Formats: sequence, structure tokens, C-alpha cells
Amino acid sequence: MNNDHAHANAPEHTPAPAPPTLVECLAAVEDPRMNRTRRHKLVDVLTIGLCSMLTGGEGFNDMALFGRIKRDWLREFLELPKGVPTHDTFNRVFSAIDPRCFLDCFVRWVRGICPALEGDVVAIDGKALRHALDEGNPIPYIVSAWAAQNRLALGQVKVDDKSNEITAIPELLKALYLKGCIVTIDAMGCQKEIAAQIAEKGADYVLALKGNHATAHEEIALFFEKTVAPCATAPTDFVTPGTMDFHETVDKDHGRLEIRHYWLSTDIGWFQDRKLWKKLASFGMVESMRLVRGKCSIERRFFLCSLTLDVKAFAVAVRAHWGVENQLHWVLDVQFGEDQSRARSGHAAENLATLRRLALNLLKRDTTKQRGIRGKQKNAGWNHRYLLHLLGL
Repeated sequence: MNNDHAHANAPEHTPAPAPPTLVECLAAVEDPRMNRTRRHKLVDVLTIGLCSMLTGGEGFNDMALFGRIKRDWLREFLELPKGVPTHDTFNRVFSAIDPRCFLDCFVRWVRGICPALEGDVVAIDGKALRHALDEGNPIPYIVSAWAAQNRLALGQVKVDDKSNEITAIPELLKALYLKGCIVTIDAMGCQKEIAAQIAEKGADYVLALKGNHATAHEEIALFFEKTVAPCATAPTDFVTPGTMDFHETVDKDHGRLEIRHYWLSTDIGWFQDRKLWKKLASFGMVESMRLVRGKCSIERRFFLCSLTLDVKAFAVAVRAHWGVENQLHWVLDVQFGEDQSRARSGHAAENLATLRRLALNLLKRDTTKQRGIRGKQKNAGWNHRYLLHLLGL
């Protein structure tokens, strides 16, 4: 065959489309307002709100003030047909936006900047918005997903006022792309339906087991009592060869010594409910021994896992779960004032939670400034070029 002819008929390589920019994702959010009330473009409202948070702003008053002060600069890339929205307009818009539509925007953007999460630990945990309490209603809770290795918030869902985290977690899982990940959830989310949903997403799970499944907790605790002596680094004679693995870590800091023993066992044939937990493959135990000022304490925690006999992966997943507290929840409270937010009308609390996580992701993924979150916020407030860089413009 003639080589020229072959090359002529060969299909041309089509480059993969560029991932959508954040502003493009914001522009796709459905506008909930009637046409006659749309004085300001929705993408302008959302972008000003995001810029305010990137520079240290917290609420609707800060958004309006930021917009007024930066109006001439904002007009370089926003239309602002009716000027800058007032704080009441920001409140009404964020209260009205469908939070699921805003979540879809968030997830679409995260998929664009981080298309491969395979092998990462995704920790799912809830957080109270204590000052967003509306009289007569319970304290609102936001359930978030945190990718530990990529250090990104993947999404969040507000818990319904008359419900709990058990109903919010499936909604969040439904929106996320989790293939190849290890999903960790505390005891509240240790549910058969949630385990099945994670498995159907092509992910593994490590679910903390406590009193909400009292019988299973007692049976697995007794299993490890028989097979692992306290503070031992080798199993007893009750263990079936090749079904248990061990890993140890030692942390010493400021007069505190903590030794963690991780055990993972694939000997689950005796567990009567094993077929009710989709993809269940192992039981895990973490034994923490703390020595502080001469006093020693020992604690054991138990887990249901879909992991095969890879105790180091189990250990990484258990430790990484706490990243959602230290690297997400704590930062949101201290650097973004989330716990002090009083936004409570309509969907405002949930949509502002999404906006904060967008801002946090933008600041965390930036590597051009070797500073913490607060330092980067200051840079964004002082340097228009840096703020545009964060926005991807």
C-alpha cells in the first residue's frame, strides 16, 4: 500500500477539549429569577462574590463593598450592565439559586482541574453552621467530600432540616466521580445502602463501625480480641494463615508518644451479614496507644472495608480521613469565617458553603505563592494580576 495514501486516509488526531474555566462553569448556573427582576447578570453576581471570598470577604456586605471599590477593574472582564449589586441583591440571589445546580457547576469544574482521582482517599464528613441557625429549626449541617492527596474539596450537600447525614451522603455520592478512590466515612455513614452506592461507583470503602451497628461491632471486636493480643505485633494462633496483615506507626511530639497498630483481616467467612454489605472484603482495626506525661491509654476502633489484604492502604485511608477536619473544616472556620456566617434565608447557607469551597480550592491549588491561605488572600486583594490568575482569566 502506498504510504502517502495510507496517511491520507488515517483519521486525524483530535486534541482533547480544554476543560471549562471556572467563569464558564459559573455562567452555566441556571438563573432562578424572573426576567423582569434580572437587573444584574447572574455570572457577574457569582464572580464578584467569589472574588470577595478570595480576598478575605465573608458575607453579602463584603461582596457589595468589594464590588463598589473594584467596580472599574471588574468592568474589564464583567459586563455590570446595571452597576454593582447591593448586599440585598447578593442575599436574594444566593438564597434563590438551586443548590444542586450550583453543586453540578462545582463538580464540573473540579473534574476539569483534577480529572484523575484514582488512588486518592475521599473523606466524607459533616460540619455544623452554628450561627446560621434559624429560630425553630435545627442547626444546619453541611456534608463535604475532601480528596486528601489532591487537597481539594469535591463537593458538599446540606442536610435537610428534618433529617440527618444518612440522607445527605447518598446525594453527595451521586454527584461525585469516585472510580478508583477509597471513600472513608465515620460511623454515621456506615450503612449498607451507602456501601453499595460506593461500590457501584467503582470505589472502595473504609467505614467506621460503632454502636449504630451494635451486633456487628460486638462480633468484630470479639474477633480481634481472639486474634490480636493488646499491643501485640503478631497475631495469635487463632488466625488463618494468609488472612491478616499488620502495620505500625510511631509519632512522638512535645512529650506525647503515640503508637498505632493497624490490622486488616480478610477472614470474613464467619460473619453472617457479609452478603448484605456489597463488596465487603475485610475487617480493620486500629489500636492507638498514647503515652502522655507518664499516663498510658489504649483505644481500639473497628472498620468494615472493601479492601483486599493491603494494610498500608488501610492505614493511609484511616489517617487521611482526618484531613477533612484539619485541612477543610478548620480552614473554612478560621480563614473564611464559615462558623460565624449568619446567612440563613432560602438556600443561602448551602450556596455560600459551595462558594467558600470554590475559593479554598483556587487558593490551595495555586503554587505561585508560597504562603498560607490568609497570605494568598492578602495577595489577591492587593494584586489584580494575581486575582485574575486565581480565576483562570
